[in-house]
Amino acid sequence: MADTSTPSSLTSKLRPVDLGGAVVGLRFLGPLAAFVLGEGEVVLVGEEESRVRAHNGAVLSVAGDDKRILTGGDDGRVVATVADGTTQALFEQKGRWIDQVAAGPDGAIAFSAGKTAHFQPIKGDAKSLDLPSTVGGLAFAPKGTRLAVAHYGGVSLWFPNAVAKPERLEWKGSHRGVMWSPDMRFVVTTMQEAALHGWRLSDGGHMRMTGYPSRVTSMAFTTGGKFLATSGSSEAILWPFASKEGPMGKQPSMLAPRDVRVSAVAAHPRDEVIACGYEDGLVLMVRISDGAEILMRAPGGGAVSALAWRGDGGALAIGTEGGAGGLVAF
Repeated sequence: MADTSTPSSLTSKLRPVDLGGAVVGLRFLGPLAAFVLGEGEVVLVGEEESRVRAHNGAVLSVAGDDKRILTGGDDGRVVATVADGTTQALFEQKGRWIDQVAAGPDGAIAFSAGKTAHFQPIKGDAKSLDLPSTVGGLAFAPKGTRLAVAHYGGVSLWFPNAVAKPERLEWKGSHRGVMWSPDMRFVVTTMQEAALHGWRLSDGGHMRMTGYPSRVTSMAFTTGGKFLATSGSSEAILWPFASKEGPMGKQPSMLAPRDVRVSAVAAHPRDEVIACGYEDGLVLMVRISDGAEILMRAPGGGAVSALAWRGDGGALAIGTEGGAGGLVAF
């Protein structure tokens, strides 16, 4: 268990933020931290704090980049919020829920409603793809406009601008979150069960990552894609992805063990470091090479539901289910 009395602590640098609602997503917009609350507000925190109403209802999905945060809601809208507090509805369809949103590397967006995935480029016509079941996750490839669409039975790899049918990566079960490795050699999903599943795109090889006591709800590739850090256990589980085979036949690393489960992870944008949040509200910064820990936030305020690093790695934003937020700059 992490010793919270250790002098290796940055809690004195924590700036608490009373958000007043559960945090369901978190991004940095340049220097500003954007906390997305489940009831439809976005709280922008820099030197000052401001609130904007993005949705008239619940937020169901969050994505974005360093210029805008994208949210999908049960009001049938996809909304972009930028650093000055301006919001813009990019898509609206009354009576539908926007279950998933994704931000493309070139400014394109994707979103889903029920069994249909939609793609909207910056210029050109929108495209859509009907899936065999409700879309569980969306992710753009790090380069280009290829989309990974998770659903029951596997993942569809979709080039919206191509005539060819999407490539299907099959594996029985309900696939939820989906992520590409930074080098685009692997696609990994979180499952409805307590497991991950992955595919090597070179040969379609399966990578089944099991042994979790609870469902994985948060995952992040470390800088360069050497490891995939995940929640779902009483320590951060890091699967090795540096070799061409991926994690198959290898044991994961286990960092920052406690008697409380990890609820959120975030990878530092430049260094081999992760932030690790727990169900009791505690947050640690952990160095992967030797497991050294630095306390960022003491317990309290509900489970950690979102973590985000500033683009330069010099600040960490923290959000909890109990509406407690925080910023640690160092």
